[in-house]
Amino acid sequence: MSPWRDRFYRRPRLGLALSGGGARGLAHIGVLKVLEQAGIVADLVVGTSMGGVIAAAYASGMTVAEIEREALESSRPRRLLRLIDPAPSTGGLIGGQRVQEYFEHLVGRRTFDEMRCPLAVVAVDLNTRREVVLREGLVAEALRATTAVPGVFAPLEKDGMRLVDGGVLNNLPVDVARTMGAEVVIAVDISPTRESEYGRWFDSRRWVPKGLLATLQVLEETISTLMIAAQEHKLREFPPDVLIRPDLPREVTVFTGFERATELIAIGEVVARHHLDEIQALLVRRWRWPTAHAKQNLLDSVLATED
Repeated sequence: MSPWRDRFYRRPRLGLALSGGGARGLAHIGVLKVLEQAGIVADLVVGTSMGGVIAAAYASGMTVAEIEREALESSRPRRLLRLIDPAPSTGGLIGGQRVQEYFEHLVGRRTFDEMRCPLAVVAVDLNTRREVVLREGLVAEALRATTAVPGVFAPLEKDGMRLVDGGVLNNLPVDVARTMGAEVVIAVDISPTRESEYGRWFDSRRWVPKGLLATLQVLEETISTLMIAAQEHKLREFPPDVLIRPDLPREVTVFTGFERATELIAIGEVVARHHLDEIQALLVRRWRWPTAHAKQNLLDSVLATED
């Protein structure tokens, strides 16, 4: 088949949208594992918070086995404790510098332009109170922004913005994937729903002072309420083609449950297999008119050929 025909007789451009949810986000790895085993490669990936971290690892070119190995290693309690640094007078309990250094270990000091496939992560600017889609600059810095849970991690100050966790306004960025040219979007949602009752960042860990725990729980309940309402609205407006929702243990929260990485990854695998036939049916090659994104690539190719 000629290269020109390949532009029109093809499978749709596939985008993955991975939601935030802290330790629950380890289930994303199980979903990626099933897709990789089936030979399904995403053309672009977007994510918020933990979903952004997994998306960035994938976009950087890491295999799913490498991502899983890194998750199992970094989920050890001692490794997690090393990420905590104090944040005096910066709007959070944790400074975030060590977290950013970890992200540099994960993806290096690479920019978005150096990723294997297009990547976007979502943050929120507290100054403008608006969603910010990060697609330029250092990926590690963007990950530091998208994982900055309000009140826990200090905001990332950059270019006149104070960036925090994008889950506040867009925890499952299907719309971002569409904007980037995805014709089929697989969305993996590991966040709570109105029906769930887990909603405790730190569960009832004894090492969290009782007064602080109560404060964090009120903060968590408030933010979760806003996130759930915003996500429900977004999904109505921008529904994905496939919505994968792993049934995760209620005691696994944003900050607790990392030690159960193997179990959470396995749960992601199980639910992804249930959707595999549905996904493969959507990715059948057929004659397709190019999207606006593809049209621009086609025009660029023609211009390059004429030069």
